[in-house]
Amino acid sequence: MRRLGSELRKLRENAGYTIEQIAEHLECSPSRVSRIETGKAQPPKQRELRALLELFDATDDHARDALLQLAREAAQPGWYNEFQEVFPPHFGSYIGLESEAAELRHFDNQLVHGLLQTPDYACEVLRTTLPGEAPKTIDRLLQLRLARQKVLDRTAPPFSLWVILDENVLQRRIGDVHVMRKQVRHLLEAIDTPNITVQVLPFSKGAHIGLDGPFSLLGFPDPTDPDVVYVESQAGNAYLEQPHQVSRMNTKFNLLVASALDPRETASFLRSIEKEMQ
Repeated sequence: MRRLGSELRKLRENAGYTIEQIAEHLECSPSRVSRIETGKAQPPKQRELRALLELFDATDDHARDALLQLAREAAQPGWYNEFQEVFPPHFGSYIGLESEAAELRHFDNQLVHGLLQTPDYACEVLRTTLPGEAPKTIDRLLQLRLARQKVLDRTAPPFSLWVILDENVLQRRIGDVHVMRKQVRHLLEAIDTPNITVQVLPFSKGAHIGLDGPFSLLGFPDPTDPDVVYVESQAGNAYLEQPHQVSRMNTKFNLLVASALDPRETASFLRSIEKEMQ
């Protein structure tokens, strides 16, 4: 949807039409046209898309067929839709982005990222953050979290994960010592995986630029798909896509990389923590 919307926006702008004119042509609201162009709405129907291509005088048969195919693919439900009865509103958008990404870079000062959580750790997080939720719902959310981790094994296109964890993540006990020890051991195993990079930002580094909270940067296989910054909070999830926003968060992540222990030092640090938990 993001790729389709981006192409339609380019065609509209090149043809000299405003969003309001397109809304009038489709007999819908300008906000729907805007959501289509930003990939945040259901894709236009095939007849709507053909009408737009005619309006934009898009005569290249190959380009027209490619856009029609994109619309058909965008209308297909994602694998995660079988869990949609349990995940929060709009979280499906993030899972869809994560599933299609070529790389994910993440900083966290609260929890281990979901893609690197062990089942026991993930279960403790879900139980704690969703008090009073039915065990069946917790179990379904756990299944979803573990299903997301399959992206780490994807080879076509390849997927890479780079995670920076504040030491606070490792010092806060989630579950009992056994749960935390298994989680630390899992992080050590992840460091040895070619497509995963893990860094720890220890307390000894003092104040750092990530103190204001977690964020993720998602990059995609198609170079025409712009990066997305994802920020989750109690007030709602934010998707930042403007070039200046993405550039600022890229700089922020790079500064965190420079401040954190390198992967070799991180492995030594994690082994020392694991030893303390014996």
